Amino acid sequence: MEDVELLKQRIAALEMQIADLQTQLQKQEKLASLGLLSAGISHEVQNPLNFVINFSKMSASLLKDLSDIVNDNKDKLSEDDALDLEDISKDLSENMEKIRQHGERAISIIRGILLQSRGKSGEFLPTDLVQLVHEYVWLSYHAMRANDKSFNISIEEEYPENMPKVMVIPQDLSRAVLNVVNNSCYTVKERAAIENADYKPTIHARMTFTPTDADNAEVRIDLTDNGMGMTAEVKERLFENFFTTKPIGSGTGLGMGIIRKVITENHHGRLLLETAPGDGTTISFLFPVKIVK
Repeated sequence: MEDVELLKQRIAALEMQIADLQTQLQKQEKLASLGLLSAGISHEVQNPLNFVINFSKMSASLLKDLSDIVNDNKDKLSEDDALDLEDISKDLSENMEKIRQHGERAISIIRGILLQSRGKSGEFLPTDLVQLVHEYVWLSYHAMRANDKSFNISIEEEYPENMPKVMVIPQDLSRAVLNVVNNSCYTVKERAAIENADYKPTIHARMTFTPTDADNAEVRIDLTDNGMGMTAEVKERLFENFFTTKPIGSGTGLGMGIIRKVITENHHGRLLLETAPGDGTTISFLFPVKIVK
């Protein structure tokens, strides 16, 4: 009888795992469709954005010509009119510069999306790693904000200046960064719900770039939060498939396993974890890269 009961328990456990896998497959199919859709949208949005940027540059040039004409004819204007025109010209010039800056930032985000959507699985591509990490840290934050308008955190970033492009698998690394920061957003939100007003939820992203020779370097990415932290038991089981501390429906327990594969297998690197209850968590990616010249 005990053997029959044990067999029933094992069958029930297998059925649950199969159901979880089916759910994951459905999510993967949706993500694949979403990837195609986002690539199409990105391509279509890029064209009007190019027009916005180009016309802002043309308008800035025309405004400069107009300012030169006004300056040449200042003696024909009253003092008040001359001051008003100068203030208006200054404001318009600043507005044009803001339009250009934000338009170019939007273009860089779109190019990143297109780069990753076009990349094949496991394909190493020349990548601006600073831009990738920056964009996906903020993408995670904005995704959380979209679902909860009351959610707010401080994001601190430290990146190397003038870092060259490097060969990585952008599809994989963006996913790893997104998974870690999603978890960080979740845990700081969880802690904010039980702390007093003095608690400031914070996520810190830091990258270091250390050349090892003319063609190669080591990259280290540290993603730190001041959330709940983890117990020794949770830390021990963190990379087990289907293990999660989130409520049912909030997590699949596969994210950390994906991160480990991305860093240790796909990029031949190391994955470090520092955490303690109440002290937050730091997850570090260390991996070698080839420098693009």
